[in-house]
Amino acid sequence: MEYENIYFKDQDGNILISIDQMDEAALSRDPLFTHCLAVIKVGNEYLLSKNKWRNRYEVFGGCAEKGETARECILRECHEELGLSISDITYLGTMKFLLKPDYFSRDKRFELGGLYGITLPDMSLDDIYGMINDKEEIVAFDWYSHIKEKETITQIDEKLLGYYI
Repeated sequence: MEYENIYFKDQDGNILISIDQMDEAALSRDPLFTHCLAVIKVGNEYLLSKNKWRNRYEVFGGCAEKGETARECILRECHEELGLSISDITYLGTMKFLLKPDYFSRDKRFELGGLYGITLPDMSLDDIYGMINDKEEIVAFDWYSHIKEKETITQIDEKLLGYYI
């Protein structure tokens, strides 16, 4: 099993410890599995969304529901957030985090998350806006190259973009 130590800390004090090549089925059974994230590419661009509650740009994804596999989680999240009904996704690995206390827990904790890559056909931002289902949580979206020095981007998410080339 390949294991890459990263130890990358974001602006909130959360730490991405590693990205591991854990089997996707094993991740889904692990008691520390909580969520999935998707790096989305359109052509040579990465698509990011601005989260209403955190007021910054992020990759897409969210929390797993009880009994849901990692793949089921990311497919549901992509449908809920982007209106995508897709099956062509690439499992990139398992992210291991040390997270600070937050909305989900008052305690510092370790969590595992599935990292996926999705490539969409060439389309404009207007086309993508028409697809988006969750316009309450997602208040804006843009290409990474347009916002990388102008907007707040989750630092860990920005690091994750490099895992899907």
